[in-house]
Amino acid sequence: MAELATVAPRIRLRLGRDEWLMGGSLLVLALYLAVTLLLPLVLMLAKSVQNREGAFVGLANFAQYFTHPALSGAIGNSLWISALATAITIALAFGYAYALNRSCIPFKGFFRLVAMLPLLAPSLLPAIALVYLFGNQGALKNWLLGESIYGPIGIVIGSVFWTFPHALIIISTALSTADARLYEASESLGASRWRTFTIVTLSGARYGLISALFVTFTLVITDFGVPKVVGGQFNVLATDIYKQVVGQQNFQMGAVVSLLLLLPALVAFFVERWAQRRQISSLSSRAVPYRPKPSPVRDLALLGFVGLVALLILGILGMAAFASLAKLWPYDLSLTLRHYDFSTADGGSWASYSNSIRLALYTAVFGSLVVFVGAYLVEKTRVAKPLRTATHLLALIPMAVPGIVLGLAYIFFFNAPGNPLNFLYGTMAILVLATIAHFYTVSHLTALTALKQLDPEFESVSAALKTPFYRTFWRVTTPMCLPAILDIAIYFFINAMTTVSAVVFLYAPHTTLASVAVLNMDDAGDTAPAAAMAMLIVYTSAGVRLLHAGLSRWLLQRTQAWRQQGR
Repeated sequence: MAELATVAPRIRLRLGRDEWLMGGSLLVLALYLAVTLLLPLVLMLAKSVQNREGAFVGLANFAQYFTHPALSGAIGNSLWISALATAITIALAFGYAYALNRSCIPFKGFFRLVAMLPLLAPSLLPAIALVYLFGNQGALKNWLLGESIYGPIGIVIGSVFWTFPHALIIISTALSTADARLYEASESLGASRWRTFTIVTLSGARYGLISALFVTFTLVITDFGVPKVVGGQFNVLATDIYKQVVGQQNFQMGAVVSLLLLLPALVAFFVERWAQRRQISSLSSRAVPYRPKPSPVRDLALLGFVGLVALLILGILGMAAFASLAKLWPYDLSLTLRHYDFSTADGGSWASYSNSIRLALYTAVFGSLVVFVGAYLVEKTRVAKPLRTATHLLALIPMAVPGIVLGLAYIFFFNAPGNPLNFLYGTMAILVLATIAHFYTVSHLTALTALKQLDPEFESVSAALKTPFYRTFWRVTTPMCLPAILDIAIYFFINAMTTVSAVVFLYAPHTTLASVAVLNMDDAGDTAPAAAMAMLIVYTSAGVRLLHAGLSRWLLQRTQAWRQQGR
């Protein structure tokens, strides 16, 4: 009893130190998120109600925007273009996901791989490819029957291309969690295939479809790359922000348009989160996995469909690759590498490419560290519950904030003369901060999902053995969550390579990025070098993805042997 009396205070002391350390770390994380997310957005809101001299003018800027037909028309343009592109994307993604999950078509692995290729490219790439396909000197310009690719048609086609894999991932997840018992019951009751499809299949996937619909709509309405290249005189909100800030140096009006763009993104975010929760709860623990049965007619039709979609994806990527190699389009189609000599192009250089590699590496390393440690503190800390809740809510904000809005908010915050962090403006550091902030939410949720799968007893046993929580975190939690950490790292890397909107306002001459160089070269009329730089991003992202797969397999074999035990 005497020994227990002396040991108990030591355990309480250790617990007290761990709680203080974890609580302090959580506070630091909350302050980090506040500085990189909340405060810039609040300052942007303040700028929207000020004039150029900084005086408060209330809603005068909003009134001016809505009374200007050329400006306010961008709202209607953005809404109907986004709705049309979303409808087409959801229809194609559903058919593709249905073929992969509910049929017995061959080469499913190949078709999945092709469908994910647009994730490796900046949104500017499909727009450039469309110019070579359907532009004034395009290979297929007569296919548009006299219509121009520069406008709504080009924006819709380009948006469908780069948002397709995002919708496919969500819908495919929804279709892969079907309960086979429902189909057996439908068959026993004599229901037709069409009735089974509408009542069972669509009903089971409805929340996934809703989630995909709002995610796609948000991606389209907030995208800057596609409308910038093929939008022509067709104004949308994302390009309006760019014109107000870069073209007219009207930052206050840019803040107004940013807030307008923020509204549909916020609505879409909350609906998508609701749909995800409903989708997860719709599958019971007694569900039986669905296994499709061969049907020659259905499988042949679906094989033709996915083959056509895959051909279109490869066709757009192939056109961009060929354009980067054609000597002088369309007069001399012999192949050359001279377009990859970016020193001769206006707005691009190999330094831009190396800057993107640096940005992607810094973002992958520091982003993974901040996100995983932050998720651990939110999930495992048992003190300061209000602070944990607030930090989690802050981590969800980036999902509802378009990249171009976040970039403009960073200008207002970090470029403010009285801000002690002003020294970061124009450096690589601010690009890293903006990129981590922009893609924080998905990474945070990925880390939380991995941490929730670990038994809480690890922390309890650690405390009972008087082991500091950081030692448990390093030796137990991190190795067990290594697959998720690697996924977070590659997610950050690829998005840092391809992002345009989040960094287009923040780069300096010495920190120009490859994705921004694509934009600048296209603006300067050097379309072939722009295509070359865009393809270089694709090649790099694909190569790093393959390297990541090999490295992950090697690391998991060395650190995840415990997963194979008991199987």
